[in-house]
Amino acid sequence: MISKRMYQLDNLYDRAPLQKTVIKAKLAGVVASADDLFLIEQLRNGDEAAFVSLVDRYHALMMRLAMVYVSAWAVAEEVVQEAWVGILESLNRFEGRSSLKTWMFRILTTCAITRAQREGRSIPFSSLPDYDTDLAEPAVDPNRFFPADHQWSGHWASFPSNWQDLPEERLLSRETRACLEKAIEALPPGQRQIIILRDIEGWTSEETCRLLGISEGNQRVLLHRARSRVRGALEKYFEEE
Repeated sequence: MISKRMYQLDNLYDRAPLQKTVIKAKLAGVVASADDLFLIEQLRNGDEAAFVSLVDRYHALMMRLAMVYVSAWAVAEEVVQEAWVGILESLNRFEGRSSLKTWMFRILTTCAITRAQREGRSIPFSSLPDYDTDLAEPAVDPNRFFPADHQWSGHWASFPSNWQDLPEERLLSRETRACLEKAIEALPPGQRQIIILRDIEGWTSEETCRLLGISEGNQRVLLHRARSRVRGALEKYFEEE
């Protein structure tokens, strides 16, 4: 985990007042919020409570995303720790051209990709997100639609299940949650990143696109495909019960 010593690195922060930071940011035409700029100033001034709050807020998500790139939890922990060190060492280089959150997770992604490449003998490169490949697959199993020679070609042959009549206890059960988590873990890496960010963490489409460097259209398609896969896994689970 992150230690106090890690935060007390030498030459980490600039003690310039917040007002100077805000003015500089405005002149640069950046998009970081006033809250982000204030938090950065606290971190630069060595405010341990501010750093702890940041870790509490984002550490779990950083672990989730690191696991998209590496196959072992222990390796993901090392990646995340390396990312936190990188974030602290780079505070003076934060220019506010993105949100603090996006900037932090770009550092994490860089650390994760570098580690995955270093572990290349045991971690297949197919585990790295490939958004173009993800776009090539159908969003829904084609067998659920009538074939081209049918009078209702392209229409549903097998409608999605309606779960309105399922007891709430079953929908919210530990077993259902385990099935959901397993379905998300089985997604292609690019789709898994997007569904984690959008549906689990509540990021906006704009934030997600900025972090992953993809277009809004691609993000929308990949999210739809991820949701379809997860829904398909849940349908199968409920049918087998």
